[in-house]
Amino acid sequence: MFGQLVNVFKIRIGVMMSITALVALMVTPGRPAGTWEAAILTLAVLLGSSSAGAFNQYYERDIDALMKRTRNRPFVTGFFARDRTWLLTIALLLAVSVGGAAVFLNAVAAAFVFLGAFFYAVVYTVWLKRRTWWNIVIGGASGSFAVLAGAAVVDPQLGPIPLILAVVLFLWTPPHFWSLAIAGRDDYVAAGIPMLPVVVGDASAARAVLWNTVALAACSLLPFFFGMGWLYLAGAAVGGGYFVWRACQLARAPSRRSAMKSFFASLTQLTMLLVFAVLDRALV
Repeated sequence: MFGQLVNVFKIRIGVMMSITALVALMVTPGRPAGTWEAAILTLAVLLGSSSAGAFNQYYERDIDALMKRTRNRPFVTGFFARDRTWLLTIALLLAVSVGGAAVFLNAVAAAFVFLGAFFYAVVYTVWLKRRTWWNIVIGGASGSFAVLAGAAVVDPQLGPIPLILAVVLFLWTPPHFWSLAIAGRDDYVAAGIPMLPVVVGDASAARAVLWNTVALAACSLLPFFFGMGWLYLAGAAVGGGYFVWRACQLARAPSRRSAMKSFFASLTQLTMLLVFAVLDRALV
């Protein structure tokens, strides 16, 4: 049961979003945030992300059944019944996450928590995923709202550092998912989902991954010029450079193997960015 709940709520994505929000809270210039504020932010982002993840699986049961990667999800297998109880649960989780953020943090942070869940559940899942290859580009903004939620706890006015980091997350999402989509292209073809590799082919999609990754790596350096230190710059440069290198390999020879290496490089890049951002604030 526990494993099925982790699956249906997409807890791993929620944890990553929560960590991203916490890092933004820690590196945003302004008053120090309290431990209780950090805890509430973490819970709010996690619950909001979980509600969106569960709705995504609830809504996509039909296409999940057609893809090898998703055919064992709980709504597909029947482990969980696709009924109104789940819709009520999803709505309740979102209400608790947004309401809690509004009461205990501030209205701006709560608005960003809501927008993060809304963009993933409605904009991406319902409006865009089955219609256009822009699905992950626009819908991927959900991750950027986690950054803004964390920053808004410290400073609802949002200075340049959190805004740039939000753009970094926005630019990170397409090459991350397009790399995975190249590796799993047959799944998306079977489900009729117009991910970029399905629409333009692997070679063109791989070039899009490369150029998007170059833009991401360049943008990730900008916080240094607005107050972040040399330690942050080193982490951003090394992580971004590694992702660009893997994206170059993918563009030169698109394959499932090179696509998965690019996908994992995206995770390495984001991890290094977040870790070195925290270290920069803690040690410098």
